[in-house]
This record gives sequence, structure tokens and C-alpha cells, in this order.
Amino acid sequence: MKELSKIALAVEPSTTMAIDSMFKQMKAEGQDVIGFGAGEPDFPTPEYIKQAGIHAIENNETRYTPAAGTMELRKAICQRLREDCGLEYEPAQVAVSNGAKTCVYVALSALVNPGDEVILPAPYWVSYIELIRMVGGVPVVVEATEAEHFKLTAEKLAGAITPKTKCMILNNPSNPTGMMYSRQELQAIAKVCQEKDIYVISDEIYYRLAYDNLEFVSFAALSEDAKERTLLINGVSKSYAMTGWRIGYVAANPKVAKVIANFLSHSAGSACSISQKASAVALSASQQSVEEMRKAFEERRNYMVERMNKIDGVSCIKPEGAFYVMMNIEKLIGKEFYGTVIKDSDDFGNVFLKHGKVAVVPGTGFGAPNFVRWSYATSMENIKEGLNRLEKFLSGQCG
Repeated sequence: MKELSKIALAVEPSTTMAIDSMFKQMKAEGQDVIGFGAGEPDFPTPEYIKQAGIHAIENNETRYTPAAGTMELRKAICQRLREDCGLEYEPAQVAVSNGAKTCVYVALSALVNPGDEVILPAPYWVSYIELIRMVGGVPVVVEATEAEHFKLTAEKLAGAITPKTKCMILNNPSNPTGMMYSRQELQAIAKVCQEKDIYVISDEIYYRLAYDNLEFVSFAALSEDAKERTLLINGVSKSYAMTGWRIGYVAANPKVAKVIANFLSHSAGSACSISQKASAVALSASQQSVEEMRKAFEERRNYMVERMNKIDGVSCIKPEGAFYVMMNIEKLIGKEFYGTVIKDSDDFGNVFLKHGKVAVVPGTGFGAPNFVRWSYATSMENIKEGLNRLEKFLSGQCG
């Protein structure tokens, strides 16, 4: 048999899914485990959105749609971007697909030729680096340290750009760090992008989940130049608790948007018609449910951060958005727990799950080997018990 695709063989499995699979297996075996791995809201999809999906089925709205999405949904997306971000897009500039992850893939596909470099700030969402490689791009990882609040500086960006650089990926607010860029920080980055003439794939899927009354600023809203070079990624998964409905979108300048629509017509095809109908309602109806979920996440974040920073051996900085906390385990590196010497976050995650019965995501897959990610998209009861178990685990009291 001839060999398989070198590109496909080089793709690494998702660490976020791996830890979640282990957790679910232990749960199925009847073990008392708590999971802080998967990044999806624990709330049900709001009732009015579910009813819109049911209504679509009953009305036989179950056929193929245009590859780039229904006109109804693309108009609703444009309305939401106008109201929330001050951005003006026409429906023809928006392409809908099966979740934000697919949208990042098609955005990269529209921009990147084999050998083109893509700047990726670390810590990064685990799929970004693989998606870059899957389109033949070369990821250029630029570390953003905890002291820098895990945010790429304009100086570091400028230093990483070469004649081969095609674009950068910016995730704001960030998965896995939960940090959010200020308007001033974004303006400095935009200035470099303009001077060096590179595109920006701006993944803003968590934009509705910002805390402490901080202002969220869309990269595309900074200036006309920024809008022209931005491929804005968003969707309904996180804000509306619609992860399984699989709807994301890309908004871009007309030339790029047309290329993306063509690409989708020959690859993913149209997204689920029922999900599109429900998403149009989610985006255009009252946004009260979004705010209720946001407030609950903020309360959970406050508790997790305060409690975690009182536990000896670990620490974290307060995230500004999304629903993740990056726990620093540098003080644990080289120490032995339950017969295992902790060399990195993979070791910590495995031992913590086995003995502490808590699933967290090792930071190695995010380019941050001395950190683990906790998701607070779970109940306050689980958060309290998980941190109780962390304290017990670190004090050597687990079996």
C-alpha cells in the first residue's frame, strides 16, 4: 500500500479531547471524577432557540442552503456585529460553516500557500497550530508570558515577521488563558500589521463573555485598514450554549469572502439548515440569556481565582473573559507526587486525574508546559469540590 498523506500523518490529536475522553471513560466506569476539561457552557440551549429549531423541522426547512449560509442568518450576523461591535458588513461578506473551528480552517485555506508563515501567540488554542500545518503553512510560535498577561506585544510581533509571513492568528478573549486585549494593545498590533502588510485571523468566539465591565474591542473595528485585513471568526457556540448546533462564521473583505464561499461550496458545503434557522433567532432575538450566563461565569471565575491563589504550590492570574483559568504549576515541577516526578503539565494532569479524581487540561498542547487549564463552565458545586480535591491532592492525602 502506498503511504498516507504526510500532512495528515503529522496532525497531532487534540489534548483537550484526550483528557475529556479519559474523564468520560472513568465516569462511565462509575468513578467519582469531576471534569474541568471541555470548553463548552454547562447551560442548556435557551428554550426559544430550541423552539426555533423544532419549528424549522416541522416546517420542512431541512434542505440544502447556499454554501455560505442562508440570507436570513447572514443578515442576523451583520445586525449583531453592527450592534455589538460597531461593524458594518454586507451579507455577501459573511460565510457560515460548521462551527468556528471549520471557519478558522477555511480562513487559513483562503490565505496560506505552502511555506507561508503564520504567527501564533502562545499560549494558543490547541487546534490552531495543527490547522496551520494542515494547509501547508509554517507556524511561528511567539511566547507571551504570564508576566505579560499571556498577551502578544507589538514589539514581539514585529520581531517575528519575515518576508514569508502571511498572517497572524489572534484569539480575543483567549482560549486557554481567558485574557483580553485592550483597545490600546490592539491598536499597537494593528499598526505593525499595517506596516508589514499581513492579514489577521481574529477569533472572537468568546467576545460576549467579558468581565469586570471591561470593553471588548473587535480587531476589525479599529480602523478601515484593520477591517480590510481582518478575517473575523465568530459563532453561536459559547455565547448561546449552542456547541452541538455547530454554527460559526467568517466575515471578511469582499474578495476574501468570495474565495471562502467558493472553498466551502466544494468542501464542507452548507451548514445544517435547522441549526442555521435557530442561530438566526439566537442572534436577532433578546440577548438577555447571554447576559445571564455571562454573570454566572463571572461569579464562578471570581470564586475559582480567589480560592486557587490561597492553595500552596499553585497560582493563577485573573482572566478577563471566556471561561478558563490557567493554573501555574512551576513550583511543582521536579517534585514527586504519588510515586511520579512531575516534569510538566502532562505528568501533573495524569497523576491528578488518577489520584485526585479531577480532569484538567495540560498546557503542553497550548504551548505552555508549566500550566494547566481549568474550565469554569461547570457548576459552582463542582468548582468548590474540584478545588477541595486539589488542596487534598497537593497535601498528599489522596489514596
